[in-house]
Amino acid sequence: MSGQARPRVFLVDDHAMFRAGVRAELGDAVDVVGEADEVGAAVELISERLPGVVLLDVHLPGGGGQAVLHGVRPRHPEVHFLALSVSDAPEDVIAVIRAGARGYVTKTISGDELLQAIRRVEAGDAVFSPRLAGFVLDAFADSAGEATPITGLDPELDLLSPREREVLRLIARGYTYKEVARELVISVKTVESHVSSVLRKLQLSTRHELARWATDRRLV
Repeated sequence: MSGQARPRVFLVDDHAMFRAGVRAELGDAVDVVGEADEVGAAVELISERLPGVVLLDVHLPGGGGQAVLHGVRPRHPEVHFLALSVSDAPEDVIAVIRAGARGYVTKTISGDELLQAIRRVEAGDAVFSPRLAGFVLDAFADSAGEATPITGLDPELDLLSPREREVLRLIARGYTYKEVARELVISVKTVESHVSSVLRKLQLSTRHELARWATDRRLV
């Protein structure tokens, strides 16, 4: 591993043989800091060990992957979750993404692909198996220019204009002001104005806080 830090990974799956298989596939490319096979233990141990990425099965005893997300993310938003499930049902994908997972891949994924997905999720990217991405786009698309399901439930987000929401999403994805300007075909000064307005309306002070705010609400 040439200078690249090993991701700290936590495994949540109720099948011990599968967890062992994941460990074997990833080898020493990651540092597995813990395992759990049900919701209660997962929430307790993840909160204690604070891994960079949690590989999370969707169907678990005690409430499922969503319950783990709800138990950890409000207190530890810095922990990223990647759903790793045998299920590719749209309802499972959408439910776990709404709960706060950064991505969703199926168990047919190869070891190398899983390692890359872990690294991308740890870096803040959203990662999906190709055929699953469409489910997420369909669920969160704003093609009609109307509020997304999430938007309509968030009074703070409703304070922002459609253009401010576009700028917010791009900034939260790591775009520079110049890249946002190019993407939206507006001037850099206009981007700066929109960012200032968003920060003021949301009572935030930095781009980092803005990115965290957007990430917490699954807008990225």
